[in-house]
Amino acid sequence: MSDAPTPPLVEPRVVRRTLTIAFVLFGVGFLLGGLWVFREVRRVQRIERLPAFERAPDSGGPGAAPGSSPTRSNVAPTAARTASTAGMAWIPGGRFRRGNDRGASDEQPVREMEVDPFWIDRTEVTNEQFAEFVKATGYVTVAEREPDPAQYPGVPKDKLVPGAAVFRSPKQQPERNDFLSWWEYVPGASWRRPEGPGSAWVGREKHPVVHVCWFDAVKYAEWAGKRLPTEAEWEFAARGGLDGAEFVWGAELMPGGRWQANIWQGDFPMSNRAEDGFQTTAPVGSFPANRFGLHDMAGNVWEWCSDWYRPDYYESCASKNPRGPDSSLDPDEPGVMKKVQRGGSFLCNDSYCGGYRPSSRMKASPDTALAHSGFRCALTAPPPGR
Repeated sequence: MSDAPTPPLVEPRVVRRTLTIAFVLFGVGFLLGGLWVFREVRRVQRIERLPAFERAPDSGGPGAAPGSSPTRSNVAPTAARTASTAGMAWIPGGRFRRGNDRGASDEQPVREMEVDPFWIDRTEVTNEQFAEFVKATGYVTVAEREPDPAQYPGVPKDKLVPGAAVFRSPKQQPERNDFLSWWEYVPGASWRRPEGPGSAWVGREKHPVVHVCWFDAVKYAEWAGKRLPTEAEWEFAARGGLDGAEFVWGAELMPGGRWQANIWQGDFPMSNRAEDGFQTTAPVGSFPANRFGLHDMAGNVWEWCSDWYRPDYYESCASKNPRGPDSSLDPDEPGVMKKVQRGGSFLCNDSYCGGYRPSSRMKASPDTALAHSGFRCALTAPPPGR
């Protein structure tokens, strides 16, 4: 493992290649199809990787991280804007202890890290911000793209429809790790229609955009003249100077008896009491900011980072400005390359997930778009006043 830039990849021409079997079973019902999609997406990705982005020559860019190079895809290029620090917070950089000795094995060992100063969005990217990007560029997200019939021989063309996975509370209590029981593939679901046909982002302008995969997030960041934060930057920013604290606001889950983040209260995945005021996503900034002025660094939606995921990366990574490993490994799904996600979501519960802790790590393949995944951007630029 090394801290080399992301290796060459070729972006998928066709996303969710495993939908073939789901569409074959379409007539059995959306629930069965949805469960099968998630089993098959992992199996086929082991066999058929690697479409993704290809790396451009080292030249940096307006939002490039030190030591990184920009990305491009075979999707029509987007016209980048001049980067602005409006709506961003200046993070002074410094040293901190990354990880948690009481956390999962991939949060260990705890090591002292150092990151250079950088800017990061105060909130997650919202629906209205993403809509501005789409209007300006004509960009079509991965979840909205029509599958190519050539990639699905034998599947009726009318079954090849775009869509995404949406959370549904099951009718009976599932096994703890049977996550397929609460995800359903919904044709037509996307950032525009978060729950599928009949839903809309209008009225949720200030909510975080969802159903965006890593490729979509990178495209938005490029257009904005920014980038995705590294995993180390994200954790440093989330902690807000509270080195070693269990939560981004301190040591207690509910200081003063008040919820500090949009997470699940109740019997997951059956019932959410919504004691924090929200059943699903919340408008960004609905909860107190951390000491760096950042909102929703815990809960609301998972946030994409630039790094590839490896559970053992902390053992040997650089102690200054780590940029992630040069390869990916998830022991649960060998061969499926995954990117890091951080921060937890409205589905996280202390009895099941705990992803809202600043040290907690999640991972997903870069073409995966889900109803609880979003992002925020970072920027390498001079400090305020310069």
